[in-house]
Amino acid sequence: MNTGRSDDRGRIAGLELGGTKAIVLLWQDGVIVDECRVPTRSPDVVFADILPLMQRWWDDGPFDAVGIGSFGPVAVDPASQRYGHILTTPKPGWGGAAVLPALRDAFACPIAIDTDVNAAAMAEYRWGAGQGATSLLYLTIGTGLGGGALVNGMPIHGRLHPEMGHMPLRRQPGDEFAGACPFHADCAEGLLSGPALAARFGAPADAVAAGDPRWDVPVADLAQLLVTLIHGFAPNRILVGGGVGMGAGAMLDRARDRLPALLGGYYPDLDDRALAQMISQPALGERAGPLGAIAVGLSTLI
Repeated sequence: MNTGRSDDRGRIAGLELGGTKAIVLLWQDGVIVDECRVPTRSPDVVFADILPLMQRWWDDGPFDAVGIGSFGPVAVDPASQRYGHILTTPKPGWGGAAVLPALRDAFACPIAIDTDVNAAAMAEYRWGAGQGATSLLYLTIGTGLGGGALVNGMPIHGRLHPEMGHMPLRRQPGDEFAGACPFHADCAEGLLSGPALAARFGAPADAVAAGDPRWDVPVADLAQLLVTLIHGFAPNRILVGGGVGMGAGAMLDRARDRLPALLGGYYPDLDDRALAQMISQPALGERAGPLGAIAVGLSTLI
């Protein structure tokens, strides 16, 4: 990738810390010059895997900044004593993990952290399908379900960060699936994530044919989530990625088709064409995550 943008100049190290894999990459003036991915095992093992490589990059030339996009929940308020720490995650061994401090102790440069979905939204806003959107949502549906939100290119933070995956949904009549979220059972993540769909179907989502009627309820659930996001965030654009969001059962197209009826004419301008322009897949695909870490790092140089 060579962006050619003058504001993409700098030597940036990025870390995308995902639930199953971690990716570190080195960016030099708009070009990715090196990259490595490792399994997300325990925190000690992950940092033992990536820090020697990052140290070699640093020895070749200090970083201007380091950006981190991490699975959450993660403390993103720099004023918090827990800034850069993972919070109440169900991932074994990662609750309380000091992600940003581990890098801050190693590299004397600006370091920033955000959620992996906020970071991906920042990448899509800067280089992808979110360009020009004053209000942008990035939803990822995969091992979990999370959402990032930007206003004028800046991520929304408050006492924490948006937790779209844990929003409750109006259940479909007759659906007795209990849900798979360890905290809330049948929240959006508990109904739509990859593990939730596998539990519902008795098979991985990508093994269930697009025309299988078992998709009808998850499609309706996703439509309910999209309606909630439209009402709650007034987005110009919603991008839906992740292993499920990028195509299992053509779920996104079918959910989008349900939206006019669910919106009930409340937004007259949101016809089928407008909804197709508003809600789509990310332009950067699976690269949105690692490039998001770079975008977080570049944001410290503004």
